[in-house]
Amino acid sequence: MKKKSIKYLSIIVPVTLIGFFLCLSAVKLLRKDNQFWFEQVKNVEAHTVLLNNEKDLIPLKVLTSNKIASVNTGFAFASDFDSLANKYARVDAFSLTNYSDTSLNKLNTSLKFYQTVFIQLTEKSVQQQSVIDFIADLNQGRNVVLVMFGKATELKFLDSFAGPIISSVDGTSVSAVFAAQLIFGGVGAKAKLTEDISSRFKRGDGYQTIATRLKYTVPEELGIPTAAIEQPVDKIMAEALAAKATPGAVVMVVKDGRVIFNKAYGKHTYGGSRWDKVDDIFDVASVTKISATTIAAMRLYEQQKIVLDQKLGSYLPLSRTTNKKDLSIRELLLHEAGLTPFIPFYLKLKPYDHSTDSSSYYSVKVADGYYLRRNYYEDVMLPRMLNTALSGRGKYEYSDLSMYFMKEVIERQAMQSLDSYVDLEFYKPLGMQTAAFNPRNHFDKSRIVPTEQDNYFRKTLLEGYVHDQGASMAGGVAGHAGLFASSNDLAILFQMILNGGAYGGLQYFNPATISLFTSRQSTTSRRGLGFDRWDPETGKYPSSLASSETYGHTGYTGTCVWVDPKSKLIYIFLSNRVHPAVTDKLSSMKIRPRIQDAIYEAIKRVGS
Repeated sequence: MKKKSIKYLSIIVPVTLIGFFLCLSAVKLLRKDNQFWFEQVKNVEAHTVLLNNEKDLIPLKVLTSNKIASVNTGFAFASDFDSLANKYARVDAFSLTNYSDTSLNKLNTSLKFYQTVFIQLTEKSVQQQSVIDFIADLNQGRNVVLVMFGKATELKFLDSFAGPIISSVDGTSVSAVFAAQLIFGGVGAKAKLTEDISSRFKRGDGYQTIATRLKYTVPEELGIPTAAIEQPVDKIMAEALAAKATPGAVVMVVKDGRVIFNKAYGKHTYGGSRWDKVDDIFDVASVTKISATTIAAMRLYEQQKIVLDQKLGSYLPLSRTTNKKDLSIRELLLHEAGLTPFIPFYLKLKPYDHSTDSSSYYSVKVADGYYLRRNYYEDVMLPRMLNTALSGRGKYEYSDLSMYFMKEVIERQAMQSLDSYVDLEFYKPLGMQTAAFNPRNHFDKSRIVPTEQDNYFRKTLLEGYVHDQGASMAGGVAGHAGLFASSNDLAILFQMILNGGAYGGLQYFNPATISLFTSRQSTTSRRGLGFDRWDPETGKYPSSLASSETYGHTGYTGTCVWVDPKSKLIYIFLSNRVHPAVTDKLSSMKIRPRIQDAIYEAIKRVGS
């Protein structure tokens, strides 16, 4: 088998991207390659040793405010290592062209702002005294992790280094991605040295660690043939693309904490040149409700800053003179407050409310060339919502207004904007790199999948601006919509939820809180608190094979996240089915549930 070089950001055509192969260049892998590769992984695992981990630095725990660099000193598969590491956190890559003092001093200066540095060593580089001196100097005041690819006997040159060392005798692509996962806790360390190396490194040395984050692997690790997932999903997606149900999509499957399938289909736009990629950023629409608003409410609930049966008037002073004052937080999260489902705010705009150019007065950007006057949300939208009639309180009526109000509650109790709060409390600590409101402020628009060609409101193609009209008029940050993310980021977030609140060695929630919010909490609907759930009336939503424990949410743009605790399964589907205009074909063709059923069928084959 030829070695395959990983080029994570250079995929130019839709390809199978499974596990470690998420990062492979555009070459269609044969299924036998996956099985052969998995055998290699087991061999690498048996011979990769973690040393000097007395301070328990590996796996890394705290990612917030931890700027990370990776230095290649000549390893042939450094890009493979870096690509996989970037699944867990942003890791900036540096490379040594030679071992001269001038080059090393220049590199040392470039690394001055980094708190953690990975150094990939080879048998040649580890023998250079200039490199050893560079490591010693860099190790003062920061965390340095050495990854030695080559014979274990070469560890003798590292006797003076007291920080963590990963020794991998197999200098291949497989060992590169395994070592990267070991650092972040995607895999655990088990092996020990089989011989005496030096006075410091003895036979039997080696620390053991456990997996604490997602592992990127192939279905074969779980006994599932790749074809059992890939073939039916490919077929269903071919139907969707042919029918123009969506220009493209990304499908992700996480089973038992392992990413076993992640594939991009189609293009950003019909007839366009930009293929969808697994790291593309999508407008997740109402998945915002559980990926931002609900988790923020859960955190504040645990801190006793939000009480589920407390009235809205206690948290939102503006509601105290309205009929909304006595609505409970529980009713809002269950969509049982009797609220109006939806208000088309954009239909009430006056010519003086917006401008084609920005200014201090027109400061709210809702799209390219479209600016709303400042405080329009506060002066017009919020009062209008608070003064709507109530009807059918106590009955289930899905309403975006409930999450508009929850955003107000969260921001008052957290004393931060919703986007800042979830970013600081969850996204950054978890290592999520693309999850953001108003993504055009953070990413190049080429990474963001376009949504609708809006010919009725904003008169432009929406690229990186939230599709939901009301959310855009609220400045792009709303409780019901506004979040953008990649499949990998959503997988990280919901694996934490599936884990009972634990991820990366940190505890984000009490398991009881997750159980409360995700379980059925209504006598009139299938809903949890903020979360949508399996439907007991039909037994076929979100999938005919999903268990009764399943929770998650769908999004108007053609997205969904479903978590099945019984099967330890996460299913993510991201698309832009509203491009260039809204179509219901994704729903009428049952694309998302059919794919979910296919995933369950593949899993059922294990042991059969």
